[in-house]
Formats: sequence, C-alpha cells, structure tokens
Amino acid sequence: MNKEAKTNYDIHPVLKQRWSPRAFAEKQVELEKIHRLFEAARWAPSNNNLQPWRFLIGFKGDETHNKIVSVLTEANAEWADKAPVLILVVGKKVNHKGDPNKLFSFDLAQATANMAFQATVDGINVRQITGLIPRKAFEVFAIHDLYGAVCTLAVGYPGDPDTLPNPLKKQEKAERTRNPIEDVVYTVKFGQKANIF
Repeated sequence: MNKEAKTNYDIHPVLKQRWSPRAFAEKQVELEKIHRLFEAARWAPSNNNLQPWRFLIGFKGDETHNKIVSVLTEANAEWADKAPVLILVVGKKVNHKGDPNKLFSFDLAQATANMAFQATVDGINVRQITGLIPRKAFEVFAIHDLYGAVCTLAVGYPGDPDTLPNPLKKQEKAERTRNPIEDVVYTVKFGQKANIF
C-alpha cells in the first residue's frame, strides 16, 4: 500500500514514504534488517551521549512477543498481536551519577525515529505505540525503577488493511494529513506566523 506523503516542499523520499501502519503481512522480518534497526537507534543523537535507550524484542509466537502484547491497551493488542516483531522501548531515567535525566524520553524518541527511517529504507514499516500500561510492563518484565517504559514498536512488512477490524480498516486506508506548515512556524513571539512560506 502506497501512503507517500503529499508534501508542499521537496524532502527526502524516505521521509515521504515513512508511515505507521497497523496491518502487517505474516512474513518474518530478516535478522539483517532487525540488526540495522538497532544500529540506527544506536547512532541517534543523545543528550550528553547518555544513550538511555534499552529494548526488549519479541518475535511472533515467542514468549516475549506474547508478554509485550499483554502490556498493551486492549485496542492496540487487538491488531499488534499480528505484527511479526514487537519491541518494547525503555529508557534509563538517570545519568551516570544517578541524577535525573529529564531528557531521556527525548533521546528515546530520536532513537525510535531513526529506527522508523531505517525500516523505510529496508522496505518494512514501524508503528510506534504509546498505548501501553507501563506499570504492567514493569511487572511482566521485571524492569528496574530507574527505567521508564515509553512505547512499543510494531515492525513488519506492510499487510492488507482489510484484515483489520473497523474502524481501523478505514483509518488505515485514509489519506495521510498534517497541519499546514505555516500554522506551526512562528517568529518574533509565540503564535505569530513567520512569513517565510
């Protein structure tokens, strides 16, 4: 399914092609592509080079995959269970001195964005799922309280949207939209539109 963004300005094709599906094919993702996802995350920008990201990976049918599904909200578990790969994204909330790292979730966002772009290059998709139950994730995976569960990534080859329940099927087929760029870029003071567009 082609969901290329209709941009106002020319941007890199990978950025145009990246999107977040819920329908995944049953085809397994090659380990080489999984390796590249984590390598892309490894080289993401990081505040003070703390690299707070940690990942728990599960493959369809294994114990970790089932556990990740169990910590998702019901609405997400319904479709994510079919994803060939699920990755729980966790971040260390403190620095090497034990002081709070207030930017750990910012770093994790950059790491997961890198993963999404690498996936697009490799012909697979990543959907970032924030609908999870962190307390349950901590219990199920025995995660130390110095860490925070941020999101889950569903990874796989694009699938048939008709396999999804309604209304997800309709959302999957809908055209991608974004706010107009001139509504989000300001100058002089917050809310004053920049006249560069």
